[in-house]
Amino acid sequence: MNKKIGLGKIIRIITVAPIMAFVMLSILYRVHPSIFMENSHYILSIFCLTVLPLLAYPLHQLLFKFQEKGRESQRNLAIVMAVLGYFLGVVSSLYLHASNELLFIYMVYLISGIGILFFNKALKIRASGHACGMAGPIFILTYFIGIKALIGVSVLVLVYWASIKTKRHTLPELVWGTIISVFALISTAVFIN
Repeated sequence: MNKKIGLGKIIRIITVAPIMAFVMLSILYRVHPSIFMENSHYILSIFCLTVLPLLAYPLHQLLFKFQEKGRESQRNLAIVMAVLGYFLGVVSSLYLHASNELLFIYMVYLISGIGILFFNKALKIRASGHACGMAGPIFILTYFIGIKALIGVSVLVLVYWASIKTKRHTLPELVWGTIISVFALISTAVFIN
């Protein structure tokens, strides 16, 4: 295997959306713990934005163990599990009277997930969930802690490179995924504030 392709695969594995959500939540928990109000809100946010979406991968193995469904079915299940987690996050934050900031984060994720679903299924435009799941946390961190969080754009560039090198996405697909996350953040900011 080509070393660049191998490196690209490693970059894509460690930068999947649920892992990036975990990193973002942990940074915010450290620098702005008031976003979570209680430790249980932090733990619940990890469950909704990290654990549930990650469950798509072992679930895919269990559900399709004896069938050859391939990468596309895994991708579809990942989108469904992610949107389910995001939806549960919004509902739980409303039910538990979580902070507006935490509701903001969940809403950005939910709108992003719906955007990815809409582009991929309704419009038949393959938008990258990977780029969306990488860009979203960067822009959420920028929203809460300022422009120093834009250092994460360097990691987004690596994700673009890795995705193109491994032939998982084209540049337009990556750009669409990034635009969806920016749209989700702006529309949430307008809606909640």
